[in-house]
Amino acid sequence: MPTFRYPCPGCRTTNSLHDADCDFEGVSWPTVEKAYTDLLSVLSAEPDGLPEAALRDAVPAEWGGLHKAALGALRRDQRVVEDGDRLRLLTAAEFKERVSEPTRDPMRTVYEHGSVPGCHDNAVFAMVAWYEMVGLSWPETRENVIEWLHASGAWDRGGFEESTPEELVDAKRHVYDEGYGWKEKGQAAKRVIERHL
Repeated sequence: MPTFRYPCPGCRTTNSLHDADCDFEGVSWPTVEKAYTDLLSVLSAEPDGLPEAALRDAVPAEWGGLHKAALGALRRDQRVVEDGDRLRLLTAAEFKERVSEPTRDPMRTVYEHGSVPGCHDNAVFAMVAWYEMVGLSWPETRENVIEWLHASGAWDRGGFEESTPEELVDAKRHVYDEGYGWKEKGQAAKRVIERHL
């Protein structure tokens, strides 16, 4: 089941140690978390959504830059979508379906074309890290990466040391557990994949 995390909308930290150039440097993590919960408490009570102006009026605290940035982060992370003129919190099932297929590069290229020999480690690493970042559980991540290996044709291309896709993905569990980033590995895999296209 996808879970919510409350990263700083400026630098994405999940504690009170912000990046030096973060707009919210000095803001405590509980304050950041409260901005998100202010938004989510209103949005979760409105399954059909509500206009942004009504959301601003309904939050239980004074609307400020942190609320605005948190809403922007929820929208970027595809937790909140705009249906017409209404903002709506996606259900867990809707969110899982939406993030199962990356839509921005470099992950879109990795997802659509699959891994090729020369970038298998980076591509699988990036896919595991992507699903961890968007909030899928380990079983959901594992299932999605195994499915991707088959659907993209990556497993059929060969070049893997492991004997099964399951064994390959299980060997990357540490990527999920440590919360490594996907971007650098995704970019490296994308460069190799594009040379093979």
